[in-house]
Amino acid sequence: MAAIVRLSSLSTSFNCVQQTQFVCKNNSKKLLSVASGSCSSSHFIVSSLFGVNHKKQSLQFKIQATITETEQPKWWEKNAGPNMIDIHSTHEFLHALSEAGDKLVIVEFYGTWCASCRALFPKLCRTAQEHPEILFLKVNFDENKPMCKNLNVKVLPYFHFYRGADGQLESFSCSLAKFQKIKDAIQKHNTDRCSIGPNIGVGDVNLETVSAPKNKAAESP
Repeated sequence: MAAIVRLSSLSTSFNCVQQTQFVCKNNSKKLLSVASGSCSSSHFIVSSLFGVNHKKQSLQFKIQATITETEQPKWWEKNAGPNMIDIHSTHEFLHALSEAGDKLVIVEFYGTWCASCRALFPKLCRTAQEHPEILFLKVNFDENKPMCKNLNVKVLPYFHFYRGADGQLESFSCSLAKFQKIKDAIQKHNTDRCSIGPNIGVGDVNLETVSAPKNKAAESP
């Protein structure tokens, strides 16, 4: 857990009215108020007020620390690198596919509430790091329900594989226990090839004109 620590201690010079609490060896506490211009050294104040003999006695300063938690990104907000992109709209989805060219594109449809999605996600991130030549798209089901319905996404996590003029190559549901399905699909489709036509993208599905479906949550395996 990341933390920020702020410490308050006694300064060697005083430019304004300050109050400092000292705790001596006999556990008695005294509150010292110093006005601006009254003295120039904390050494002088301590010696005069408490009669400190530096050869025999020493003062203990009570230091207060304030710990503030820093906000951590949620699990689905973490990113594996530049080849993993969050998709927030149909327009972003179509644009990412059109810009991918002949690259293999793996699309993950997930839900923030889906336990299977959360369990699988770290391994997907490692796979993305191992394959910088593949483009990974993350589609939040709840943010893109009309698009997901038209792409026949009914269970989460769900995966689509796309590549250039070949369009959609494969689609399937997958959990962490069956992650080998993703590795096998990568081995099958991530091969050198030459494109002989324009990108097909999502094929005959017209995502730009989809209508909002009824609120129906996807299932989780």
